[in-house]
Amino acid sequence: MIHIRRSDARGQADHGWLKSQHSFSFAEYFDPQWMGWGNLRVINEDRIAPGTGFGTHGHRDMEIISYVLQGNLAHKDSMGNVKGIPPGDVQRMSAGSGVMHSEFNHAPNSETHFLQIWIEPNVRGIPPSYEQKGFAEAEKRGRLRLVASPNGADGSVTIHADAALYAGLFDGAERAELTLDPARKAYVHLVRGELSVNGQRLKGGDAAVMAGEPKVELADGADAEVLVFDLAA
Repeated sequence: MIHIRRSDARGQADHGWLKSQHSFSFAEYFDPQWMGWGNLRVINEDRIAPGTGFGTHGHRDMEIISYVLQGNLAHKDSMGNVKGIPPGDVQRMSAGSGVMHSEFNHAPNSETHFLQIWIEPNVRGIPPSYEQKGFAEAEKRGRLRLVASPNGADGSVTIHADAALYAGLFDGAERAELTLDPARKAYVHLVRGELSVNGQRLKGGDAAVMAGEPKVELADGADAEVLVFDLAA
């Protein structure tokens, strides 16, 4: 089964300082058909205006991944981490037993554009932890680069969840294939550009929601950046 969820079908929120598109039910956006997919709970595409951001707030028992597309995301948390997250970096925060943090765009003239991703953990109440790694464009060019996994394989960040996240860049004749366990679920989120996913054409913000499929096939990209999630059913 493959269902194409178009970008304009997502939930929309405009708070002035923050413009957000929600792939799944979040805050004031509620759709009982889209509460998540497998153990993937949140994909928010956020645009933070210059000089603004999320004030200090708390999380617990969630694996949170930030994937920055433009600008820089300033992160500060109760574990003592004070970090800047640029494009190309993947940040993982395991909220565990509880963590407080803030996220800001300190740039005076440009917005910060990023994806906020939540994955439900397979362990609860663990001490909170933080990890951030950079992945060069060359590592993602024409292939799916593992960027998050349960065991930190291939230099990926380690998440406490039964899920794997891949990132790729595709243009022209570049193509890639990822073998799936049909008993699991997959979610393909096209960050930007255009890309064919299992023969179906996606544009930026679109997603392919997959179950019972043996593989993901990516081809015919046009300045495409894509995230592929291999998820527990």
